[in-house]
Amino acid sequence: MTDAPVERDDLGRLVAVPARVRRVVSLVPSLTEAVAATRREILAGATDWCAHPADLAVTRVRGTKNPDLDAIGSLRPDVVLANFEENREVDLETLRAAGVPVWTTVVRTVEEALTSLDRMLTRACRLPRPAWLDEAARAWRLPAPVRRRRAVIPVWRRPWMVVGRDTFTGDVLARLGVDNVYAGHPERYPRLPLDQILAARPDLVVLPDEPYRFSAGDGPESFPGIEAALVNGRYLTWYGPSLVEAPRVLAAQLGSPR
Repeated sequence: MTDAPVERDDLGRLVAVPARVRRVVSLVPSLTEAVAATRREILAGATDWCAHPADLAVTRVRGTKNPDLDAIGSLRPDVVLANFEENREVDLETLRAAGVPVWTTVVRTVEEALTSLDRMLTRACRLPRPAWLDEAARAWRLPAPVRRRRAVIPVWRRPWMVVGRDTFTGDVLARLGVDNVYAGHPERYPRLPLDQILAARPDLVVLPDEPYRFSAGDGPESFPGIEAALVNGRYLTWYGPSLVEAPRVLAAQLGSPR
């Protein structure tokens, strides 16, 4: 691997990637779907949480936070795909120390997602830029929203956890006219008591079905008198091929006129 061409990932780390990539292990569901939609046959491994495409038949290497490092090494990947938020640096460092090339992505906005996916696919995976990525870029050239609403976006309960600063989810919603009440919080995913969330007096509560599976009977009842929007978590939080349909699907689920 020492003679392989060297590229820089989103963190600026040097990654030695062979000129032709034949075996990829992905530790992020969004990235797994992105590679599968572009050239499925190079995927050798993925996490247990990589649910799209549903018929993906590859070796599973446990979760994003507890990957089976021995199993990953045994797959002899040309590159492992990771994310600065989804994966633990201690695991990635262990892989690097074992001589496994690790490409880490950084995604906090839609623009970063489009740029990062292009770099990952073309530089880390040595693939042509896919047509679906161009479609996603076109889909997110949105007109200015006709109205804006203030929202809280819980991602967990017991304890309550909400979306805070510098998140992909927050940027997605902002582009659809929904401003995150906690966008200025010092933490990216703060844990807050429910009474404090209610005291922020949001116009809207956005309840995705992942990572916590909020539903009509589990979530809205905690926010009496506040409009609740149940949304598809994949379109709200994933940054792969789902970006193509996300603006249309989320606008409908949010009740956002476009």
